[in-house]
Amino acid sequence: MDIVEGLKYSENHEWLRVEGGRAVIGITDFAQEELGQIVFVELPEIGDELKDGEPFGSMESVKTVSEMYAPVSGKVVDINRKLQKDPGAINLAPYGAGWLIVIEMTDPAETDKLWDARKYENTYGHE
Repeated sequence: MDIVEGLKYSENHEWLRVEGGRAVIGITDFAQEELGQIVFVELPEIGDELKDGEPFGSMESVKTVSEMYAPVSGKVVDINRKLQKDPGAINLAPYGAGWLIVIEMTDPAETDKLWDARKYENTYGHE
């Protein structure tokens, strides 16, 4: 399982990379391994307002359907349109080409409650 230093992590297996007042969000390597081959992704629309902890889309794999939860609040400013044609990019590069959305954060201090790589690994890396 890959865990990237410098990212923030949620208990729901989303990662977040802060870029100024924006946050790039995706799912962790652990999550994509648990889901298996991802075959469909439903993402929010640009302009949608997300609230911390609430669902913002879903992901369908050969095993199950799983909701994704916003790790922070904000307005969607970009979505990874490539995932509509190639949702498997999440399996191949969850921290790279498999990113999901970019939001303009309402309150960047919300990232303080998220986990660092060490806490995420200590919680989920020893299964």
